[in-house]
Amino acid sequence: KAGRRMPVRLVKGAYWDSEIKKAQVDGLAGYPVFTRKANTDLSYLACARRMFAAHDALYPMFATHNAQTIAAIHRMAADRDFEFQRLHGMGEHLYAEVIGPDRLAVPCRVYAPVGSHEDLLPYLVRRLLENGANTSFVHSFLDPDVPVEDVARGPFRDAETIDRHARISLPGDLYGEERPNSKGLDLAQARVRASLAKAFRDFEKSEPITAAPLVNGKLLDGAAHQIMSPVDSGEYVGTAVDASVDDVNAAFEIAIAAQPAWDARGGKARGAILRAMGDALEADMERLIVLMAREAGKTLNDGIAEVREAVDFCRYYAAQAEREFDSDVRLPGPAGETNHLGLKGRGVFVCISPWNFPLAIFVGQVAAALAAGNAVIAKPAEQTPLVAFEAVRMFQKAGLPASVLHFLPGTGEIIGAALTNDPRTQGVAFTGSTEVARAINRSLAARETAIAPLIAETGGLNGMFVDTTALREQVVDDAIMSAFGSAGQRCSALRIIFVPEDTADELIESLAGAMDELQLGDPMDPATDVGPVIDNEQRELLLRHMERMEAAAKVIKKIDDVELSERGFFFGPALVELPSLDMLDREVFGPILHVVRYKRRDVGAIARELAAKGYGLTLGIHSRLASFHRQIQSIVPAGNVYVNRNMVGAVVGVQPFGGEGLSGTGPKAGGPHYLHRFAGERTVTINIAAQGGDPELLNLS
Repeated sequence: KAGRRMPVRLVKGAYWDSEIKKAQVDGLAGYPVFTRKANTDLSYLACARRMFAAHDALYPMFATHNAQTIAAIHRMAADRDFEFQRLHGMGEHLYAEVIGPDRLAVPCRVYAPVGSHEDLLPYLVRRLLENGANTSFVHSFLDPDVPVEDVARGPFRDAETIDRHARISLPGDLYGEERPNSKGLDLAQARVRASLAKAFRDFEKSEPITAAPLVNGKLLDGAAHQIMSPVDSGEYVGTAVDASVDDVNAAFEIAIAAQPAWDARGGKARGAILRAMGDALEADMERLIVLMAREAGKTLNDGIAEVREAVDFCRYYAAQAEREFDSDVRLPGPAGETNHLGLKGRGVFVCISPWNFPLAIFVGQVAAALAAGNAVIAKPAEQTPLVAFEAVRMFQKAGLPASVLHFLPGTGEIIGAALTNDPRTQGVAFTGSTEVARAINRSLAARETAIAPLIAETGGLNGMFVDTTALREQVVDDAIMSAFGSAGQRCSALRIIFVPEDTADELIESLAGAMDELQLGDPMDPATDVGPVIDNEQRELLLRHMERMEAAAKVIKKIDDVELSERGFFFGPALVELPSLDMLDREVFGPILHVVRYKRRDVGAIARELAAKGYGLTLGIHSRLASFHRQIQSIVPAGNVYVNRNMVGAVVGVQPFGGEGLSGTGPKAGGPHYLHRFAGERTVTINIAAQGGDPELLNLS
């Protein structure tokens, strides 16, 4: 419309490895970038041809340090004008041979990054890594042992196919033959958003769910109450029927009778059912995402991640049960006897799950207990029984015997206490507050019966330590995600960020600016970043905390939406600077990020002050100095440490997560030691000499 040619710069692209990582983490079907250099080079030339074809509208600019690319573009251009570009300090020798008298009469623009050292360092390091790679032209150009023919070779010989690189597996094959990676959904695709919107419409038309006690596969009667959505306190989602103490007794009797046969099935048989459960969860992902959005206020991204985590738990524990729970291990010993060590179920496990992960933690606890050979009685959180009920139904459809898993919704004071006080409980898996975990521990200890394990994961006063070498943009991205993702309702969420005085003003300003981009709203809207908190009780706790902060600290930023707050249980993100760490002595479970400044010489002291608070589940560190990482890790005994990344979103089997350190009794869910805590060990020693001799000795040649 303006009648002007537009300058367009074509580059081969960087950070493709980050795109590969993101696709793998998100469980996508493939990659949005080429995984072989030859294909990237070929694509570059194809794009150059398209640009020359639109020469009347475009002025092409080609950023390259590759001789073959330069030659190909020059041949392609014919008499049309264009320019080359190179990075300052790079490609000088190459372009000295190309541009100038008696050479190509084509301009070459030199571009350079501009900015302060701390801003440019990551960029310059990246350029060094890329151009020092053994596949790079610059690397080959400067290597006297590489023949000139190879240096100038084009991409065509190696680009007969655009298949991915053989050594880069597809995201679904990330874990090899043992288990498939869970599938994700890409909300950037319109068809995915449309499909989720349809799932929401279907959910609204469907019959409301009634989560009633399930004992031996039979629905039981009881006191019923409505489950209303935290998104809109007037929106009816379903009905919950509370179990009774008589239901607890019935569940124990059936579970105790069923457990030996379930244990005797072995790891492979139990693993097959868990794998079927994982497949069923994946197939029903959209409906489960919608249900969690309405009952728990989960955003679409959080819902996708939660279903995937539940799927991964099922497959991970299935694989471990198949490996370790079918055959005993032969131990060394003297001649004339055999010694074997095996794993078996303990009996009946009680699983008590929280509302902040109503599917993933519920399924993860139950799947682990079942994989180890136990029967299970599961009590979901009072706020989210509908999701848990649907999960139990899916377990049964996947082939799990009804006598092995029983579902008892209700309050912690009645049903939770009845389960943990019962002498027939052989173990408890619990995720929730530290106070409740301590109460359960006391209940188990007070029983006149065998000592039962408590596998507890509790919240934490989680901190992130930042030093002056950290990349500010990455710190801001990771802090925003860690503090405000899931409305701050993760046990791993960031609660306190410690920033050095030298760069505190800039970092705090950046955090406040980034908060302006956060969208508070309906979780079913793909644009929503922060949904509601779970209920009015939780919101009131946060409001009281903010009243205290406004009186004694400095509230830097608070995002509010009056209309949303009047309709549902919304509490907007807040950024608060504390005059002292003394102002916090317990976790504040919501989207509030507290900032504490420190002097570099005092970082050890303030780290010890955080450790002295008595509990901390996750620890974040942002620094380019390994010495800083080691210093903070040595002082703060958190069980989960994340360096130069966010503190939330642990991956099953990759980043085991849980209550080691000061926030639980360990071991970590989704890790290699978790199933063992649900199991009992049994050794069998046989004196084979008593049978007439040792065949192994007698048969020696």
